[in-house]
Amino acid sequence: MAAPQAITQTIEVGGKTLTLETGKLAKQADGAVVTTLGETVTLSTAVTDKKAKDGQHFFPLTVDYRERFSAKGAFPGGFFKREGRPTDKETLTSRLIDRTIRPLFPDGFRNEVQVLNYVLSADEEVDGDVVAGIGSSAALSLSGSPFDGPTAHVRVGRVNGEFVLFPTVAERAESDFDLIVAGKADAIAMVEGEMDEVSEDDMVAALEFGFDAIKTIVAGINEFVGKRNDAHGAPEPLEYKTVAPADDLVAQVYEKIKGDVDTILRAEEYDKATFYGGVADVRDKLIDEMFGYDVESGGGEDVEDTEAGGGEFAPRALRETTDDGYTISDVKEAFKAAESKVMREMILEEGRRLDGRGKEDVRDIWTEVDYLPKVHGSAVFTRGETQALVMVTLGTGRDVQAVDQLFDQVDKRFYLHYNFPPFSVGETRFLRGPSRREIGHGMLAERALAKMMPGEQEFPYTVRIISDVLESNGSSSMATVCGGSMALMAAGVPVEKPVAGIAMGLIADGDRIAVLSDILGTEDHLGDMDFKLCGTRDGITACQMDIKIDGLQMSTMREALEQAKQGREHILDRMAETISEPREDISPNAPRLIQVVIDQDFIGAIIGPGGKIIKGIQADTGASIDIDERDGKGYVTVAAPNMDSAYAAVDIIRGIVTQPEVGENYTGTVKNLLPFGAILEIMPGKEAMLHVSEISHGYVDDPADEMQVGDKLEVQLIEIRDGGKLRVSRKPFLPEPTEEEKEEMRKRSSNRSSNGGGNGGGGGRGRGRGRRN
Repeated sequence: MAAPQAITQTIEVGGKTLTLETGKLAKQADGAVVTTLGETVTLSTAVTDKKAKDGQHFFPLTVDYRERFSAKGAFPGGFFKREGRPTDKETLTSRLIDRTIRPLFPDGFRNEVQVLNYVLSADEEVDGDVVAGIGSSAALSLSGSPFDGPTAHVRVGRVNGEFVLFPTVAERAESDFDLIVAGKADAIAMVEGEMDEVSEDDMVAALEFGFDAIKTIVAGINEFVGKRNDAHGAPEPLEYKTVAPADDLVAQVYEKIKGDVDTILRAEEYDKATFYGGVADVRDKLIDEMFGYDVESGGGEDVEDTEAGGGEFAPRALRETTDDGYTISDVKEAFKAAESKVMREMILEEGRRLDGRGKEDVRDIWTEVDYLPKVHGSAVFTRGETQALVMVTLGTGRDVQAVDQLFDQVDKRFYLHYNFPPFSVGETRFLRGPSRREIGHGMLAERALAKMMPGEQEFPYTVRIISDVLESNGSSSMATVCGGSMALMAAGVPVEKPVAGIAMGLIADGDRIAVLSDILGTEDHLGDMDFKLCGTRDGITACQMDIKIDGLQMSTMREALEQAKQGREHILDRMAETISEPREDISPNAPRLIQVVIDQDFIGAIIGPGGKIIKGIQADTGASIDIDERDGKGYVTVAAPNMDSAYAAVDIIRGIVTQPEVGENYTGTVKNLLPFGAILEIMPGKEAMLHVSEISHGYVDDPADEMQVGDKLEVQLIEIRDGGKLRVSRKPFLPEPTEEEKEEMRKRSSNRSSNGGGNGGGGGRGRGRGRRN
C-alpha cells in the first residue's frame, strides 16, 4: 500500500515558518491537520455530528488539548507512567481555543462538535498552545462544519522594545509582553495574556502587531483549504437545523413584553433576585397569554405547568402550540432575544443600564481587611452584588508547587486558587474538583498579581491565595484580583503596587456601540463582550477578552482600554481607603523565614555526615531548614515559629560557613579531654585543639583539673595548620603572671626536668621506661 499524498501549505510569518499538512494522518476525521512550527508538531482534528440530539438546549462544543511527554522523549513523572487528568496548562489552552471558535458557529446550532489537539513533537523553545489553535481552525475549515472561520492564534512578545512573533521560551523570559491574540481576517476575536505594567497605547500596538500576523496566517489557511478542495473536492455542506427563534416570532414577542420589561429595567432600586423574578413573571404571563386557556372552554391538550417557568405568575392550562405552530420552547427562546433587545436598546439609545448606572459607572464598593483572625492575611471585596473573601497563606520552600509540563518545568512560589460555590448564585449542585472556568479565572487573577510579587531573595516565602466567591453578579474574577491585592498587603507581603481589575462589556448594533464598565452578569449574558483588564495605576498586568460576535474592531478595543483605565483608577482609590500599602511585618501567625545565601561548597558542611549537623540545628533551635542549590550558590531558608528561633539557627549556619581567622576570638565548647589537651568546638562543625601548654600560663598536669566536657571557654585562634587543623590558646584571656609568679613557674619547671619531666615540658625521655641494664 502506497503512502497517501499529503497536501501541505507553508506560511512565512514574522520570520518564522509555519507548515500545515492534511491527507496523511487521521483521515476518518471530518478535518485533520498536522501543524508544525520549529520542531513543535501538533495534530488537530474536528468532527461534527450529522444530527443534533433531541432536546439539546445548548451548543455542545468540546475542545481538548493534550500534551504527552513522549513528544520530547520523556516519561511522565509519578508512579503511573501514563498521562492522567488534564493539567492546568492543558485546560487553559483548551479554553483558549474554545473561546475563539465558539462564537463563529451559527446561532442556535446544536450539533455536537469535538475538536481534539495532541502535541506529537515538542520543541522546548516553541509552545504548542498557539500551534494547536491554528491547527484547530484549519481542521474545522476543512471539515464542512458551519464554521465562520478560519481564525488564527499568535503569541506576541516584546524584547528590548521590539515586538516579536512566536517568541521562544528564552525570549518570553526577557519579554514584557506574553500576549496571545486570535482573530479572523477582519477582526480580533480573543485576547489573553500577562504584561509588565504596559500602557494602553502599547497594548494597542501589540494587538495591531498580532493582528497583522493573523491576517497572513488566515490567508494561508484559506489557500490550504483551496488546495485540498482542488485535489479532492470540497466536502458536502452539513445540513442542519438551528433552534434560533424565528425573526417574526421575536418581533411578535418583543411587542408584547417591551413595556413590562422596560418597567423592570427602570426600577429605582436594583437587585438581582428582584430583577430575575420580575423577568420570570413577565415570561410566565407571556406563556399564559399565548398558550393558556380556561379548562372549561377547552382548547387543546394540556401540558405540564412547569413548562411555563418558575416565576410567581400561575398560568392556566396550556396548549402545546400556538396557532402559528410555535411551541413553548420556541417562545422561551424568542423571549430571551426580545428581553435582550429591550435592554440593548435602552443602553444604546439612552446610555442607561438596567441598574441605573451610566456606561462608565462602577458599582458601589465596600472593603475590609483582617476579617479572619487566624489566617495570615484576609480581605473582603464587595462590588455591588459580587463579593469575594480572599485569604493569603505564607509557607516555606516545602510548600512550593512543582509544575512538570511538556514545555517548561517550574517551581511556583506564588499561586492562586479560585472557588465558585453554587450558593454564590443561589443554586445547588454537586461539589467536585475545580471546573475549567474556576481554573481559568484563577490563572487570570494569578497572572494579574504575579507581576507585583517580590523576588525570592527579598521575600523567601511561598504564597498561596484562596478566593472564595460568596456572591456573584458579574466580574467575580476581578473581585478576586482586588481582594487578593488587599489580602497580600494585609499579610505584609511587600508587593510593589496594588492591583485592581475591571470587566468591560459591549453592546453593538451596526455602527452603534456602547462600551460598559464593570458589567453585571446579565450584561455579560445578553451583551457582546467580556473584556477583563487588570493592572496598577501605571499599567496593565493581565487581560482576557471573550466576544460573542464575529470580531472586534481596533477602534473599539482602544475605547475599551481607555475606559477600563478610568475604572481601574477609581477602584484603586476605593481600595486605598482601607489599605494602600503592605504592612511592615507579617502576621504573628505566619512562620518566620530568613534566607542566607552561601557558597555552594559549604552545603555539605551544613548538612553534615548523614544529615547530622542540619538535624542538630533543627533540634536545638526548633527551626526547619531547606537548602536549594542554583546558579552556583546555596540558598538556605530557615523557617521558625518565632524570630528568636530563626536567628539562633541563622547564627549557627553563618558560623559554619564563616572561615576562622588567626587572631579571632571564639567561645569554644569542650567536646573531649585528652592527656595532652582538649578538643573544643569553636564554631558549628569546626573543632580546634587546645594544647595543654596553651591552657594556662603555668604548668598543667591534667587538663581535667582545669575544665570538664561541656564547659565553655574563651579562646583565640593561633594557628591554622596544613589540612585545615586549628590550634587555639586560652592564654590571651588569662591575666599575665607577676614577676614573682614567673620565677615560681621557672623553679617548678626546673624541678620537673630534674625529676624526669612532665606533661607540660613533654617529659623526660626515660620516663616510665625503667632502668637500663
